[in-house]
Amino acid sequence: MPGPLSDALAWAVILLFGAGVLLERYDERVARTTTAGAWVLFALFWLQLIPHFIFEHKSYIEGFLTIVAVPASVYAGWLLYRGRDTLMILSRAVAVMGLVYLPFETIPAIVVGGLTIPAPRQFLIQAVADQTGFLMGLFGYHPEVVMGNESGYPSAFLFTTPEGHRLHFEIVLACTGLGSIAIFAGLIGAVKAPLDRKLRALAISIPTIYALNLARTTFIGITFGNQYLQFFVDEVLFMFGSSDPYMVSWFISDRIISQLLAVFVLVGLTYAVVRELPELLTVIEDVLYMVTKEEYDLHESLDIRVPRADGGERVER
Repeated sequence: MPGPLSDALAWAVILLFGAGVLLERYDERVARTTTAGAWVLFALFWLQLIPHFIFEHKSYIEGFLTIVAVPASVYAGWLLYRGRDTLMILSRAVAVMGLVYLPFETIPAIVVGGLTIPAPRQFLIQAVADQTGFLMGLFGYHPEVVMGNESGYPSAFLFTTPEGHRLHFEIVLACTGLGSIAIFAGLIGAVKAPLDRKLRALAISIPTIYALNLARTTFIGITFGNQYLQFFVDEVLFMFGSSDPYMVSWFISDRIISQLLAVFVLVGLTYAVVRELPELLTVIEDVLYMVTKEEYDLHESLDIRVPRADGGERVER
């Protein structure tokens, strides 16, 4: 379950990946063994999160992906240990992802000389909450801003139905798009490519993710707060193991519509980033090999060439 032990395990995983990345410069065999061990530890990290996503978060998509991540991480470590060195790119990506994400997840508020420095997560959550409230206001909805039950600061919206039922919609770290931002930042940071193309790839992905995430939180807030998606109530409650009919709009807007759309958006965004940074195709080829056990040459199939420093092009393997 998420908590101090889970956070400690996450940092241990990222530090071990980081150690493998640093060792790659000095001893490839030791680096490969260290990074393979990091993948096994990564599998343990995902394993302990399965109950959280399935039973507490009630997300079938995230729960399924978490379950898949356990054997996938072990398999990646085994392939790397057996000599598939291209997986070092994906390993570097995981290290960067963790360094982007974990400070927001784990670093608390700090008091220095009587001055309280807010936790990084507070800056991000409150920024998203403020912007979500602004966007809802543009559509004519003005819920009361209240203290969040989970965060402990004003990052929640209180809606009241015509029957007088109070609905609480809170922005938490998972609502900020940080996870997707960390994934793209990690992948872009991991490949060996000129800085200008990396910056263009970041400029394509990060603002797009952030903007679309604000659209998502606004959509969920409006539809849940006003109970606009009360369809197939009994079926939806059964599907998500809930007895609260007021949660149906939440389940449909967030757990079904938003998460399914997110998959398509991330696929499209990945394609756009790959056009700018073709080196990322090597990572996708490795993932496809893990799934199908067949080798792919996406550079050739998609006719995507990697620009050379001299202005020419080459196919990257």
